[in-house]
Amino acid sequence: MISQNQKLGQPQNLPSIGLRPGLEGVPVTQSAICDIDGTKGELRYRGYPIAELAAQSSFLETTYLLIWGDLPNPQELRDFEKEVQMHRRVSFRVRDMMKCFPATGHPMDALQSSAASLGLFYSRRAIDNPKYVYDAVIRLIAKIPTMVAAFQLIRKGQDPIQPRDDLAYSANFLYMLTEREPDPLSARIFDRCLILHAEHSLNASTFSARVTASTLTDPYAVIASAVGTLAGPLHGGANEDVIKMLEEIGSPENAKSYLDNAILTKKKIMGFGHREYRVKDPRATILQGLAEELFARFGKDKMYDVAKALEQEAESRLGKKGIYPNVDFYSGLVYRKLGIPRDLYTPVFAISRVAGWLAHWREQLGANRIFRPSQIYTGEKSRKWKQADERSSTKSN
Repeated sequence: MISQNQKLGQPQNLPSIGLRPGLEGVPVTQSAICDIDGTKGELRYRGYPIAELAAQSSFLETTYLLIWGDLPNPQELRDFEKEVQMHRRVSFRVRDMMKCFPATGHPMDALQSSAASLGLFYSRRAIDNPKYVYDAVIRLIAKIPTMVAAFQLIRKGQDPIQPRDDLAYSANFLYMLTEREPDPLSARIFDRCLILHAEHSLNASTFSARVTASTLTDPYAVIASAVGTLAGPLHGGANEDVIKMLEEIGSPENAKSYLDNAILTKKKIMGFGHREYRVKDPRATILQGLAEELFARFGKDKMYDVAKALEQEAESRLGKKGIYPNVDFYSGLVYRKLGIPRDLYTPVFAISRVAGWLAHWREQLGANRIFRPSQIYTGEKSRKWKQADERSSTKSN
């Protein structure tokens, strides 16, 4: 009789010596891109505090910093912004391909396929050529938002809107997505959201990007693999689930009973807890402030009061365990107020995280060694072959 775990290839008894499931706490590379202090609640990109970048920088300036290592001077930034602006449009062949996608398909699957398709048009695998590397960075940063917005309109039966050269990066995306020019405050807040999500060390999708990069394949395949990893429910998508949870709670008065029941039944409380942080995620603090800016200008979201009540209850019950709001807890409320559909929250995450993925791609190429971790074998040591008619049935009924 085969157990369910055996069917799934999961051994019943794992030896504890030398095994760290999920590689938790195991260093697998060196990096100068991102530094996290989970005890103090600090996050830095290339040494710059995230709060300072979110307040003073732009997403494209931060992208330049992450990928090339230093903040650009004014001319370098203008050149970078112009290059990205010139490459926002995607080939009609890519748009035609997207029109063949099922309208009911998830936008993350559409994005992964579209990102991978860019390799058909631009891949030469000339990763030892600095110009090829630069051009690939520009294309991916420029075209990923266009493809996300295009699929949103295509699945509604509409033709995609072409990018506007007079609009900055974030404003242009919101315009292509919503079919109207955004309010300057909305565009600025969305740009700050992109900064906050641009990089976060060696999480699952970034590790996926580095593993793929270590094979020396093209950057379009690297980004497609990272998008596929981000699409998993244990990685991206938590901010969607936070909104669903807040709607389920319904009102601030229900926060305590919801939390009590969740703790009693060991139900996961969406938007709380993080592998790295033992205090409130610094990005969550900034996003909460951004949400309040939007509400002051465009009207409050009643789910915000629910979120605050739940955070207050959770802090008194779970704070001693180091469980506090993470980046997903308030980001969904911000995106919702900006008019972004719920199932686009994770693709928007990907738009931002392309910057970090590309930074790790370049860093991986600088001192590459293909990833080939070892394993602990838990299967049978030696088995004797039997003819088919000599084998007893091993299938469960």
